[in-house]
Amino acid sequence: MQKAITVHYQSDKKNNVSELNQLLQEGWKVVSQSPVGLVPMVSSLVILEKN
Repeated sequence: MQKAITVHYQSDKKNNVSELNQLLQEGWKVVSQSPVGLVPMVSSLVILEKN
């Protein structure tokens, strides 16, 4: 099974890195990532996989 999420980071208070961390704790593995964001917000398309 695969899942795609967009991880965004603008500051320590404006980001969704915790969502990615939660998925990793649940056993999802990063298959690939690609930057997609512009300043001031950095974004990355992350493809995850779980067996």
